[in-house]
Amino acid sequence: MRFIFLVIMTVILVVFLNPVLPFWVIMILIGALAGLIGLKGAESFLAGGLGMGLAWLGQSLYISVSTGSPLPNRMGELMGLGSGMTLAGITAVLGFLLGGFSAMTGSLLRNLLMRKPDNLYRG
Repeated sequence: MRFIFLVIMTVILVVFLNPVLPFWVIMILIGALAGLIGLKGAESFLAGGLGMGLAWLGQSLYISVSTGSPLPNRMGELMGLGSGMTLAGITAVLGFLLGGFSAMTGSLLRNLLMRKPDNLYRG
């Protein structure tokens, strides 16, 4: 349940705040959100990565389809990728990695700052 919540909150953060804030501020917010939710490292990596990757893929496809511009295809050809869809896929992979590492950093920072019991083995 917390996994799905982190994915949905990451998508909401990226979709609504990415147009007004730079991506690195979004990464800090994703890390803070993952730290507050408290998933393990790998779970937060996947949740943050899925959220940001899907949001960036959706936004790039929406902009490409709604404008009808030939610019994505031209940029893909210019970069030697073939088409604009390949460029959208690379954008999604980049978003996945950025969101995943942001969420994992927040989760690991939470684990680092959490107080551990010192009298665990006393009877």
